[in-house]
Amino acid sequence: MALAQASRERRDLVTGTVMDESRLVRFVVGPEDAVIPDLARKLPGRGLWVAADRASVTTAARKGLFARAAKRRLAAPADLADQVETLLARRLLAGLGLARKAGDLISGFEKVYGSIVQGKAAFLVEALDGAADGRRKIFGVIHRSPRPPRLIGLFSSEDLGLALGGENVIHTAFLAGRGAERWAFDVERLGGFRPLFPESWREEP
Repeated sequence: MALAQASRERRDLVTGTVMDESRLVRFVVGPEDAVIPDLARKLPGRGLWVAADRASVTTAARKGLFARAAKRRLAAPADLADQVETLLARRLLAGLGLARKAGDLISGFEKVYGSIVQGKAAFLVEALDGAADGRRKIFGVIHRSPRPPRLIGLFSSEDLGLALGGENVIHTAFLAGRGAERWAFDVERLGGFRPLFPESWREEP
């Protein structure tokens, strides 16, 4: 990751491995001794850190590792990994909205196509329900680009439209820069919980 999002290391509750905070999810103890994800790392209380992937969070909840680390009885729901995944997806959408306001995001086939040709796009954000022919044309220029953007195919056109204040948003590019580097932090974490685009897209030329 080009821009460090965390300057400290923490210990993963599951493996005991010490790693950068950017590779972990912070949890805190909330009301009624519930385990609460703190993705922004801002909630008060002692942090309980787990590697940012589905298997690790599920293991920590199932084996009572949060309670062991906190030395108290805690309620870690069985769907904790699903909660983290949902919250991370929301953070990514919110980040797209902020990027649009900052001028770091462009939408529309022609503009996105041009940004990839010019090597200016850090991420290509494609709607899950976009037409395959338009997506194939975009993928074609990616394959020819010396600086191809990373592909994100997590959201529907409706999701993107709500985040960006538009309608029928299909092709979006996050331009390279500090904003994209910050956004990549949550992209990496969400990648531990779900694929970043449909597997079927790999077969599209």
